[in-house]
Amino acid sequence: MAIVENQPLTRKSIAVWDIGVRLFHWSLVTSVTLSYFVISPRDMHKFFGYTVVALITFRLIWGIIGPKHARFSNFIPGPRKLLGYLRDIARGVEERYIGHNPAGAAMIVALLLVLGAIGTTGYMMSMDAYFGEEWVEDLHKSLVNGLLALVAFHLAGVALASRRHRENLVAAMVTGQKPEDVD
Repeated sequence: MAIVENQPLTRKSIAVWDIGVRLFHWSLVTSVTLSYFVISPRDMHKFFGYTVVALITFRLIWGIIGPKHARFSNFIPGPRKLLGYLRDIARGVEERYIGHNPAGAAMIVALLLVLGAIGTTGYMMSMDAYFGEEWVEDLHKSLVNGLLALVAFHLAGVALASRRHRENLVAAMVTGQKPEDVD
């Protein structure tokens, strides 16, 4: 059978990202963005910050009890696997993963840790014991700058993996579906 020109090829897809992971992801993007840009009034900034902390708490629980691709035990790599994957990226021969790849998994851990630290220092600034302590505010701001760098690396990694593996990872985080294969 001949392939008709201009006819789109269909690819079989597989459900990967459940609704909990997708709602967490986009709610986190929204809350972090709003907390970054809405510094005043202070109560709104705090609200978005506390929302981020609540979302992180949800994700930590979901990472234990959620479905296969949401569980940390399914995708957190050891150091050797992560370094090997990064080496393969540099050579352009990295393996495609249906769920999180080792670099993406390491990024998730880094983002959750930094966001947790930002939430902690934000809360500390509201406590009497740390009120007016400049180092707490400086640390909070430094962590936010670190977060911006991580987000830039995350977006670059998503773009690179999408291009190399010929799949739209942003669309996958919206629909929950990824191509089963990329042949």
